[in-house]
Amino acid sequence: MSVTKPYRRTCRQFVDGSYAEGGRWQYLLHKKFANEPQHFIRAFLMLQDDLEELFTFIEPADQNLNAYSHRTQQLLTRCCIEIEANLTAILLENNYPKTSSDLTMKDYKLVEFSHRLSHYRVRIPGWRGTQGTRMPFSPWGGSTQDPLPWYQAYNQAKHDRHAHFHLATFDVLLDAICGLAALLAAQFHQEDYSPQEKTLGVGASYSYDTDDGMSTSIGGFFRIEFPTNYPFSERYDFDWEALRQLPDPFDEFDHAAYA
Repeated sequence: MSVTKPYRRTCRQFVDGSYAEGGRWQYLLHKKFANEPQHFIRAFLMLQDDLEELFTFIEPADQNLNAYSHRTQQLLTRCCIEIEANLTAILLENNYPKTSSDLTMKDYKLVEFSHRLSHYRVRIPGWRGTQGTRMPFSPWGGSTQDPLPWYQAYNQAKHDRHAHFHLATFDVLLDAICGLAALLAAQFHQEDYSPQEKTLGVGASYSYDTDDGMSTSIGGFFRIEFPTNYPFSERYDFDWEALRQLPDPFDEFDHAAYA
């Protein structure tokens, strides 16, 4: 049996394999789907702008992956803080039985069970070389849910910058910001929650460097490949027009059941 009510802050496949079947994607716009999603997206857009500015000094290319500086370390720190904030919001808004101050990486890893983060692929357009497509959460996909190397680098550089400054490289920064892009997509698909009027238009469109089978990310820069392997029993299948009439049309994912 499929999922007949969407979970809070959780975007996933419908039974037909799509992420926006008919008009049912509009559950993303309901006020009770997420608490102030635009707050989280604005922070990401600022980071994306800063990354694109960094590209004027460090060419996005394989040869530069080991570069590091105060700027890469600062951006890495901000990215990881935003990732923690998003993971915290997912858990707490789904009624996870801990306070934000008590959450650890052990708790954050539970979001893998609701959002399949390990299956998201993110591509950096314009990259020169072979390292422009990343799966930042792939270590969480195994049964052991291994640590995230880029998050470990952030922690080490944060707690002892003098000794571990060299770990805050361009490479781990890219993993972190791609991870944040994936995490936002796993919650909000392509919705940026701007006040701009939405349209259901079906006109043709085109753009450069988008023949990769991926989707445009929130913010319009990164390319995202969404998971396509949700078991049928975990896919959404609901009548949104009927659900939206309910006082609360959302369910809460029981992350604690996987702890």
